Amino acid sequence: MDSCALFLSTPRPPPPLVPAHRRRPLASRSGLRRREGCPCSCASSSSSSGRAGSQDRPPRPWQQKQRTQRPGRGEAIDPVGFLAKHGISDRAFAQFLRDRYKALKDRRWELHSRLIDLKEASSGFELMGMHRHRQHRVDFMEWAPGARYCSVVGDFNQWSTTENCAREGHLGHDDFGYWTIILEDKLREGQEPDEYYFQEYNYADDYDKGDNGVDVEELIHRMNEEYWEPGEIKSQKSRLEVVAKLYEQMFGPNGPQTEEELGDIPDAETRYNEWKALQKDDSASSLPCYDIIDNGQEFDIFNVATDRVSFEKFQGKSPPLAYWVEMRKGRKAWLEKYVPAISHKDKYRVYFNTPDGGLERIPAWATYVLPDAEGKQSYAVHWDPPPEEIYKWRFERPKVKGSLRIYECHVGISGSEQKISSFQEFTSNVLPHIKDAGYNAIQLIGIVEHKDYSSVGYKVTNYFSVSSRFGSPDDFKKLVDEAHGLGLVVLLDIVHSYASADELVGLSLFDGSNDCYFHSGKRGHHKYWGTRMFKYDDIDVLHFLLSNLNWWVTEYRVDGFQFHSLPSMLYTHNGFSTFTGATEEYYNQYVDEDALIYLIIANEMLHELHPDIITIAEDATFYPGLCEPTTQGGLGFDYWVNLSIPEMWLWHLENVPEQEWSMNKIMRVLVNNNSNMLSYVENHNQSISGRKSFAEIILYEGKCSNSSVDNDLIFRASSLLNIIKLITFTTSGGAYLNFIGNEFAHPKRIEFPMSSNDYSFCLANRQWELLDKGVHKHIFNFDKDIMSLDGKERLISGGSPIVHHCDDTSMIIYFTRGPFLFVFNFNPDASYQLYSVGVDEAGEYQLILNTDETKYGGRGELTSNQYMKRTSDNRVGGCRNSLELTLPSRSAQVFKLVRILRI
Repeated sequence: MDSCALFLSTPRPPPPLVPAHRRRPLASRSGLRRREGCPCSCASSSSSSGRAGSQDRPPRPWQQKQRTQRPGRGEAIDPVGFLAKHGISDRAFAQFLRDRYKALKDRRWELHSRLIDLKEASSGFELMGMHRHRQHRVDFMEWAPGARYCSVVGDFNQWSTTENCAREGHLGHDDFGYWTIILEDKLREGQEPDEYYFQEYNYADDYDKGDNGVDVEELIHRMNEEYWEPGEIKSQKSRLEVVAKLYEQMFGPNGPQTEEELGDIPDAETRYNEWKALQKDDSASSLPCYDIIDNGQEFDIFNVATDRVSFEKFQGKSPPLAYWVEMRKGRKAWLEKYVPAISHKDKYRVYFNTPDGGLERIPAWATYVLPDAEGKQSYAVHWDPPPEEIYKWRFERPKVKGSLRIYECHVGISGSEQKISSFQEFTSNVLPHIKDAGYNAIQLIGIVEHKDYSSVGYKVTNYFSVSSRFGSPDDFKKLVDEAHGLGLVVLLDIVHSYASADELVGLSLFDGSNDCYFHSGKRGHHKYWGTRMFKYDDIDVLHFLLSNLNWWVTEYRVDGFQFHSLPSMLYTHNGFSTFTGATEEYYNQYVDEDALIYLIIANEMLHELHPDIITIAEDATFYPGLCEPTTQGGLGFDYWVNLSIPEMWLWHLENVPEQEWSMNKIMRVLVNNNSNMLSYVENHNQSISGRKSFAEIILYEGKCSNSSVDNDLIFRASSLLNIIKLITFTTSGGAYLNFIGNEFAHPKRIEFPMSSNDYSFCLANRQWELLDKGVHKHIFNFDKDIMSLDGKERLISGGSPIVHHCDDTSMIIYFTRGPFLFVFNFNPDASYQLYSVGVDEAGEYQLILNTDETKYGGRGELTSNQYMKRTSDNRVGGCRNSLELTLPSRSAQVFKLVRILRI
């Protein structure tokens, strides 16, 4: 699916001041309950006052810690901070950013009033869905505010809609529409229920401490004997025993029985002093001595005074944890006594009774979903493997050093066979190739469960489930783990900008009568793709989306996300509009402020809970501040994708003869706003969206695949693709992306099976056998050497490129980046023998990469004595020094300054 429907060239600079734009009102959810005295960081930023009298006393240590937390990654909050940094002087946009920050504070207050902090707001998966409880039961929770009856149906209860259910006012339908259903484990025949209500079972641990046959009464006796000393605790036969003893001590055995007999009661201090005087000063007593000392200050429960001896004695005690662990029966004991309410791999769905009738849905928080055998309706699978089958992680998460070299891939098309490849096949066959090719990151698309395979995985139906067509959750864990073992970070292409409109499997009309996850009316539907649009202003939807991000990091240990198709969510026209680059287009009536606020909160949450996380924004509209800190008015991403670069190359290849290519137009697109820019030559959009791949365009329908091939055609294909790849890579902002197969110029486009091609898998695979053949081998050799060279030399990890020369007549471009000099000759016909290239630093420059080498498909015109060049003091192009270089046609060279000459 296209990330954006329009071709965008480099946006124009911001226009001069424009009339101020009126502030859009913040949409807030009605009826939201606020918890008074919220102790989180949002309380200080909200306009509402906190707990009364909180200023009169110093904060507790835990309060002080939360108050010092910042909502973003900057030191000071300035809602318009990045505008001055980029020289944007639009007052209306500045006012929009200030208003957005006020709305952000309100949204944080709403969120934290319900969910305390970002960690809790993003940990819904710990409660929602199906979870094993310690007390021989399974708890199920679902959000469906429009339903009036909810039950769980499945194999475990013969799909009964009445057996495991919750009605309004019974069990768990709270004020916010959350249903709770408890599935009790069933006692086996001949077994007695547990005597103690607090009896727990260790379902997850490998050991079984509770299976040693020790009687519970004996364990409690051992605990009392070990922990308590004589006189410290006494068995209490009655709940009023302590009260009766205290009454007898205060008033004697024959004390008053009525209020008339009681008479006037002395004040508490007098009674306490009289009672204290009667007590024996027995220093050998085991009872602790606690005295409340009234020094006239306000009573504070944190400052209860006691004698030092009793305090140190109490602090020195360690609870008998060994005995308490034995109170937890093990998994073996549980299986002997109980039949699981729902077993591992059992099928289930959730049933709702609504005003419009009954319906069945796949639970929104289901972690594994399989299609029905007849293909009619899918079902959720309870994934709860026993301890011996739980996947054991082997490798730690790697950290990216230097640039980010991303290998984008789709698991289903990663094999050579005409079928859907699996996680296991990808792990065994593709991961070693990615490592060998020199990449340090993989980006997976289509991983989250989707019903329609032809959608490439972008019409998501089940956000917490890996796609079952590729394998099980444990198979995906192994893929991530093996990638980490190879030093590859794993990024996920996440689709929170829209969702599938499927009602049987997805979230659309989830609870029947109330479209709880999406906007109603036109705003809830994508204008062109037939998908649904989330309600980003709803706290429960935020809870769902934030938890989804945290789930993939926590459960599957992914290292980051690319947020797919941001224009679909940032604008009510879903990005299908003509953009001129005017600043007004970023704050007019078509901008969705709620979506912007969600992205800010999502980035804050991810970077706060997972400091090494990587977030990438895929935005074709160049929204200002994508990679600026949230405290400076930005959205907080680490990288942004320049989608205009592949469109620019595609336009040149299809519409402009090579002799007429404009070097200035190319460089304006490549180096515009280079900071944190992720560049790529072509990704899946070019080949999946019905167009041809670049290799298919240049190789004229794959003629180069044949054994009898014209040498000029091979040279044109390899040299042109190589210099396009090199200039795109070396002008990026520290990150580069390559789609699977493009590293060796895959000659065929991608076409997923659908009705238009009779559901054929002919083009839904990769031809790996071409890696060692002809032009494909040359191009792969060059791609591999670029990645390896960057890993060693850090070509793009330094500052931005400084362009010294860009000439449309000679078609020569050269620029520097740190100690490296990059020279490109795009001219398809002319070669230059002594071309003067200006450089600022005098010294010796060594050739470290040359696209004209024969192993890359070039003609090898450079000789060995041309690999080291020394500067002369001739001024060229404003530079103090220059080099005389040989530049073959359609070639590029990379030089490194290896020795500096001081004059």
